[in-house]
Amino acid sequence: MMQKFSELPYQRPDIAAAVEQYKAYKDALCGAQTYAQAQEAFQKVEALETELATAESLASIRNTMDTTDPYYDGEVAYFNENLPNLIPVAKAFTEAIVQGPFRADFEREYGAHFIALLENSLQVQDERIIGDLVRESSLCVAYSKAAAACQTEFRGETCNFYGLLKHMESTDRAERREAFEKWAALYAGAAEELDHIYDELVAVRAGMAKKLGFKSYTDLAYRNRQRLDYTPAHVEKFREQVRTVITPAVNRMFEAQAKRLGLEKLRYYDESLVFPDGNASPSGSKDEMLRAAAEMYGALSPETREFFNFMTRYELFDLETRPGKHLGGYCTSLPAYKAPFIFSNFNGTSADVDVLTHEAGHAFQCYLGERLIPISALQNSTSEINEIHSMAMEFFTHPWMEKFFGVHANEYRYAHLCGALSVIPYMACVDEFQHRVYAQPGMTAEERRVLWRKLERTYMPWRDYDGNAFLEGGGFWMQKQHIFLYPFYYIDYALAQICAFSLYDEMKRDRESAWARYLSLCKAGGTKGYFDLLRDAGIPIPFEEGAVEKAVRGVIEEIEEAGY
Repeated sequence: MMQKFSELPYQRPDIAAAVEQYKAYKDALCGAQTYAQAQEAFQKVEALETELATAESLASIRNTMDTTDPYYDGEVAYFNENLPNLIPVAKAFTEAIVQGPFRADFEREYGAHFIALLENSLQVQDERIIGDLVRESSLCVAYSKAAAACQTEFRGETCNFYGLLKHMESTDRAERREAFEKWAALYAGAAEELDHIYDELVAVRAGMAKKLGFKSYTDLAYRNRQRLDYTPAHVEKFREQVRTVITPAVNRMFEAQAKRLGLEKLRYYDESLVFPDGNASPSGSKDEMLRAAAEMYGALSPETREFFNFMTRYELFDLETRPGKHLGGYCTSLPAYKAPFIFSNFNGTSADVDVLTHEAGHAFQCYLGERLIPISALQNSTSEINEIHSMAMEFFTHPWMEKFFGVHANEYRYAHLCGALSVIPYMACVDEFQHRVYAQPGMTAEERRVLWRKLERTYMPWRDYDGNAFLEGGGFWMQKQHIFLYPFYYIDYALAQICAFSLYDEMKRDRESAWARYLSLCKAGGTKGYFDLLRDAGIPIPFEEGAVEKAVRGVIEEIEEAGY
């Protein structure tokens, strides 16, 4: 039975016992005389995996809520050390479906993509890499702890990275610069430890790829991310479209911003200040913002009303920043309860509202998928689809921004559009950086810095760190946790943003039609591959020639004609 999140019981599952259960279910599957018997064994595995995933998710959420809590720190370590032991038995069960007599029956019931996912998993699951996966997980935990522990004093306030960001949007340029220097100093101070962690992560990941027979970790990562429809060559062509279409437009945008701010030269700490009188900031407390969000989702559609009422009824949020809390924001799920959970670090800027739209987009799809799609493997798609759910929701909620920003709502909408466009070259930069790093896994920390700064100048020629030695030397890459924790994830945001821009373009012409496309995409979950999901929803594929220019043309025109 569902309870408020804070009241949900947690009990460590016995993973050794789960291994034996898996074996028994696999034997039952292999001994099945009918598809009904095979399906029964499959459903038992589904229930077991749901139980394990829910316990792991609950422990992980509570660990990120307070990284200094030794109990949940130990529980996360338990999962990291023991879950890989399920790999051999999970692989054996999957092989029994793919190679067994009822493969065609499973395919008829769940679709060809289900079988394709199973076949893909067989390529990346192997007991030879169990120790490596344990080591990778422990290194990721070490990174999270190192980043969460960073804090500094700023004008009488103890701040972590997120606490400094609001000061970097101050209308006082001296305050922005001072906050920027403190922010950079935090990374510079942690650089040696972060470099060491990343050295080990790259080595472990390259080693896993070699053991599994992949040419490089890049190929393994694409399989891990279930990229079955496209290759690094597709992504390289996409990045070229970004460089040739979006980078020049963003360069013009920042030149106009410098003039608007009365600056001769835009520095890094000026980039986030869109208006000289200050960016639009949300008014109201966390609870007031949640009430406004409830009104917004209540008006948006019947489906979003039901979803957000569920989220608030069971308090499925942790939004405010505090010492020891993990950085960033995310949406995850508690599968046994069909309950999404939203985690963030509110900092008093417009980013707080972005959380209530972006992460709520993820949560909305999760809420639908877990209710409409019977098996977990197909309830969610790959991240380049999942990020459309979140990014498009940011645009669908534009009409209600007065609830958060009052008379400054138009300024927020303009700044949000600028931010959505301007971050794409950075995403492409992060992606090429990772491709280069894993092509040469023996790179030194200094070589990585040189590479990063070179790529920055290609994708973001406007970037000026005002002489800060650490960042001018290529240290900025460290601030992106995806590079450490979720390799090759970040380009998914760029691909999804292009698709969200396509929906945004249609919203302006026919909102009802755009919402119907979006809703169908959410309800489809991961039942089909990337290309098929986009085609079914009538969304152009970003890799196609000219797709980027077509998707962003209207956005660029809107930004340049806004008159700010």
